[in-house]
Amino acid sequence: MNQKQWKDRLPKLAFLLMLISCVVLSLIFLLRSTERLGSNAPAGLYTLVIDPGHGGFDGGAISDDGSKESDINLAIALKLRCLSELLGQPILMTRSDDSASGEYSQYSEHEDLVRRTEIVNETPAAILISIHQNDFPTSQPSGAQVLYAASEGSAELGRRCHQNLIALLDPQNRRVAEPAPKALYITSHVSCPAILVECGFMSNNFEVQKLCGGSYQCSIALVLAGSLLQYLNESEIL
Repeated sequence: MNQKQWKDRLPKLAFLLMLISCVVLSLIFLLRSTERLGSNAPAGLYTLVIDPGHGGFDGGAISDDGSKESDINLAIALKLRCLSELLGQPILMTRSDDSASGEYSQYSEHEDLVRRTEIVNETPAAILISIHQNDFPTSQPSGAQVLYAASEGSAELGRRCHQNLIALLDPQNRRVAEPAPKALYITSHVSCPAILVECGFMSNNFEVQKLCGGSYQCSIALVLAGSLLQYLNESEIL
């Protein structure tokens, strides 16, 4: 291989090494969280309800390159489902594809949110993780942020997830976990521990490139799964 070919491959190799390092670190974090649980593993004691925000007729925020928030939300949610199933945790999803039922003219975002909330509230021993992406009029803002409901246990889960997302994926992020605004329907109407994870900004083109990547989506899912295990180990839910 000549010098020019090496130079052409170096950016791809560097990017691949970065992705591998991120995934390995997340896997180590997840395994350590599982080891700390020991024989008290929470499988069967609760149901993780994963809510991929938007979907169907509602694409959510759209980036400059046409990427849809609903697609990214679902991709991360499906990876989180796979990881959680590997740990033996009962899973329920508010949607598992991007299909739409009925006619567009009859679609109601409010009714969809009510339906999702009913799924959560009808699930015994539920814990909700709702996955979304942020948006802003300008392209400067970036970084994940976790919003937590007022229900018992939500703040602890939210702060734990936010702390780990920053420590493992984005140490430069200066955002903080915050109470979810009352205008967010699901987090305002569920009684179980519940968080809404804004994984990044659809208005930031660089961040959208990361969010559309399968390895970064997997890293987010790994951190969320591990954070949930930590929360369960530290709380009275066991």
